[in-house]
Amino acid sequence: MQDGTSPVADSTRVQLKRADEHSAHNYAPLPVVIESGLGSWVKGIDGVDYLDVLAGYSALNFGHAHPTLVRVAREQLGRLTLTSRAFQHDRFASFCEDLSRMCDKEAVLPMNTGAEAVETALKLARKWGYDVKGVPPGQAKVITCAGNFHGRTITIVGFSSDPDAYTGFGPYPPGFVSVPFGDAAAIESAITSDTVAVLLEPIQGEAGVLVPPPGYLAAVRDICTRRGILLIADEIQSGLGRTGDTFACDHENVKPDLYVLGKALGGGLMPVSAVVADWSVMSVLGPGQHGSTFGGNPLACAVGSAVVELLETGEYQQRSRELGTYLHSMLSQLPPAQVSQVRGRGLWAGVQLADGMPPARVVCERLLTRRVLAKDAHEGTIRIAPPLVIERDELTWAVEQLAAALAE
Repeated sequence: MQDGTSPVADSTRVQLKRADEHSAHNYAPLPVVIESGLGSWVKGIDGVDYLDVLAGYSALNFGHAHPTLVRVAREQLGRLTLTSRAFQHDRFASFCEDLSRMCDKEAVLPMNTGAEAVETALKLARKWGYDVKGVPPGQAKVITCAGNFHGRTITIVGFSSDPDAYTGFGPYPPGFVSVPFGDAAAIESAITSDTVAVLLEPIQGEAGVLVPPPGYLAAVRDICTRRGILLIADEIQSGLGRTGDTFACDHENVKPDLYVLGKALGGGLMPVSAVVADWSVMSVLGPGQHGSTFGGNPLACAVGSAVVELLETGEYQQRSRELGTYLHSMLSQLPPAQVSQVRGRGLWAGVQLADGMPPARVVCERLLTRRVLAKDAHEGTIRIAPPLVIERDELTWAVEQLAAALAE
C-alpha cells in the first residue's frame, strides 16, 4: 500500500475528513474510500486494489457488479423503475412466483430493507395471533434470542441485548421475551397462551457468527408446531447461499413458517427484502393494513428474480460449501495463542481472537494495509464473509494476510 505521504493517500484523507464533517457519526468505517468494484475486488481512490471479504455483510453474495445482475438492472432502468403498489407492473407476478418457488411457500410480501422485513414479519405474527390463534387484543408475545441483530428500528432495538443498539432510544414497545440463543428448552419454557411466534437467526451474524448446537433448529421447529406458534427465521444474512445451502435452516431440514429475506436478494445493487409465508399466515393482511411505496418496485423485482435464477442453478451454494470447507480448514490452523475459536458455516466465519490479542478492529486495520477488507464483530471477533464468487487462491491469500496481521 502506498505510504501516507503520497498525493493519492492524501486524497483519501481529504475524502474521509469531508465525510466526517458533514455525515452523522453513526459509523466508524475503516480509513479507505472505495470508488469501484468487480467480483471480489474493489479499488480505492488511492489507486489500490483490495480484496473484499466482508461482502456488505452478505449483501454482495454474488460479488460486485455481477454481469448478469447489472445487465438485468440496466435493461429495467430503461423501461420502468417505480409505480408504487397503487398499480400493478409486469415484473411483480414473476418475482413473487420465483421467490415463492425457491422458498417452497405460497405468498410473498416485498419490502426494501431487512429491518422493514423483520417489522413486517412481526406485524404478521401479531395479527395472526389475534385473528387465528385468538390471543386477546394487545397481549401478543414474541420470543426472541439474546445476542440477536434484526435491525435498527425502535421496536427491534427494544429487544436487543447490545447496549450500543438500545441505549438512549427508549421507551420500547412491549411484547417481547428474550431467551438464550441455542437453548430450545428455554424457548419452550417461555411460551404462554399469549405467545404467537419465535423470531431467531439460524446463525447469529452480528454476535460473531454464532452457530447453535446441532439439532437446535429442528427442536425449535418441533416446539413451535406442538405449541401452535409461528417460527420466524431471519435469513437476511444467513440465507441465499451464504452457508452452503440456499437457507441456513436447510442444514437441519427445517421449514420456518415465515422467511425474512434481504441483503443478497438485491444482488448487491439495491435494497430488496421480503417476507415469504403460506396463505394461512399471509392472508391476515388486507388492503391498507401494511404497505411500502418502494416495496416490490419493478427494478427490485427484476433484480430479485435474477437472483433467484442464479441460486436455482445450485452453483453458488456448491461454491460456498466447497470453498467454505477450505476456508475453515485454513483458519483452524492459525495459532491457538492468537485465535481461540473459529465459528461458522460455508463461506462465513467468525474468528475469535485469543486473550491478550489486540482488539479485532486493530487487526482489521492491519488487514487494510495488506489490501484485505474485513470487519470486526464486537471487540474480539473478526467476521469473514467473502462473495461467493471468490476464487480458492484469493481465499488462500486472504488467510495468509490474516496470519501476518495477527503476528504483527
